[in-house]
Amino acid sequence: MPGKLSFTLAVLVALEATTLASALPQSPKRRFNSGTRAVSLVRHPRTLKSAEEWGTWAYAHRRRMQAKYGGPVEGKGELGRRSSGTNMMVNQGGDSSYYGTMSLGTPGTSFNVILDTGSSDLWVADSNCQAGCTSISTFQSSSSSTFQNLSTPFQITYGSGQAQGTLARDVVQMAGFAVPNQVFATCDLVSSGLLQNPVSGLMGLAFSTIASSGAVPFWQTLASGGAWDSPVMGFYLTRFNNVTNAQKLEPGGSFDMGFTNTSLYQGDIDYVALPTKATYWILPLNSLSVNDSSISIPSGSSSYAAIDTGTTLVGGPKSVIAHLFGQIPGSQPGTGNFEGYYTYPCNTPVIVRLGFGNSSQTWPISSDDFKLSELDQGQCLGAFFELSGGGSAPPWIIGDTFLKNVYSVFRYDPPSVGFANLSSTAISMNGVTGPVPSSTQGSTVATVSATGAPTTLSGDATSSTFGMMGAMTVVTTSLMAAMVGMLM
Repeated sequence: MPGKLSFTLAVLVALEATTLASALPQSPKRRFNSGTRAVSLVRHPRTLKSAEEWGTWAYAHRRRMQAKYGGPVEGKGELGRRSSGTNMMVNQGGDSSYYGTMSLGTPGTSFNVILDTGSSDLWVADSNCQAGCTSISTFQSSSSSTFQNLSTPFQITYGSGQAQGTLARDVVQMAGFAVPNQVFATCDLVSSGLLQNPVSGLMGLAFSTIASSGAVPFWQTLASGGAWDSPVMGFYLTRFNNVTNAQKLEPGGSFDMGFTNTSLYQGDIDYVALPTKATYWILPLNSLSVNDSSISIPSGSSSYAAIDTGTTLVGGPKSVIAHLFGQIPGSQPGTGNFEGYYTYPCNTPVIVRLGFGNSSQTWPISSDDFKLSELDQGQCLGAFFELSGGGSAPPWIIGDTFLKNVYSVFRYDPPSVGFANLSSTAISMNGVTGPVPSSTQGSTVATVSATGAPTTLSGDATSSTFGMMGAMTVVTTSLMAAMVGMLM
């Protein structure tokens, strides 16, 4: 279903002694291009410890993921210049979710938002929020001189919760870029537990065709308007899963806008074209193996996988997941809240490899990522779960369990997703605790106008129109702010 919210927002909503911005190596382009930007990612804390708590988390995760992509869910829910940049991210909850920071309004106010390639809407909690917004930062519309209330109701609903409010327009900034008239939602009713401090909302990074608001997403305006050096978004995600001294928030990696950071990967980026019109970031899964044993998977649309930064784990068809765990000695199907999951002996190393499209390249998932958590008596919970399809749901959802093992690139035109092997520099950052990046703002140095005319993507993709947003101006900010730890 269009605009469905990432399940991770309902669960958790996340190198050394210096800031991540100074520790993260800069590519030549980022070092010398005065308009270069990147976005830091932050990681939220893992608060789940007991087997019972893991069961509650696992049950909610599976239900919300199915609902996000239109699958069946049991139970009832409750209420003139191109450039590039990086948003340094935060890792939240031991790899449970990753967020970055954006600025909203005039003057700009910083908000932490989940960066989610599995949805397309931008929303934040409103200062008049009546439920579900305790202890988080909220948006005060009266404090922004550029705020425009569109008076249009907005709602995102999924398996066990919802967020609702009103659509508006205002200036949105991230990684040195700004869209003055970005359509977003201010939400005053949020289901309990959907937002956890310090996260205040979500930024969707899929295509406008699935936006509940009907608005063109922030990233798509920048890519289609020629604001970026290259029409790509790159993700590097750190690993803190099962790191005993990991804090609630840890350095989470980076969200690169308009370029790829060559210091974070080695070799070529292997791109695979989207097989469908541009909605979710979907790729055909063409191969799957566990410990070198090949697993048979269907072809065609039955192999489609959504590549989703807003999902923690990997979900797939029941029969395939059963076959996969059948190759792991001692594995057992879960019961109760763990239904749809499997446990296996913790002392059994498991390496899963995935391949996509027509490429012969396969990508390994580390045994550290496949092992979600030790439950009891030497039994561990696997990071693959059964996903019941239905509606618009693709059979596979590929989340951070996989994406932590690659540098991933989401290309606007031609619509495609690419992966590359992590560099030794990137790998060395895993598990290295340290201070999370703090938000800063830069000064404007150039503007670019994006037209309001329809934009057609090459390949098998749909046209998108800026519609209710009209003509927009894209603003880049100085490199100086990014070099001192810029989050926006």
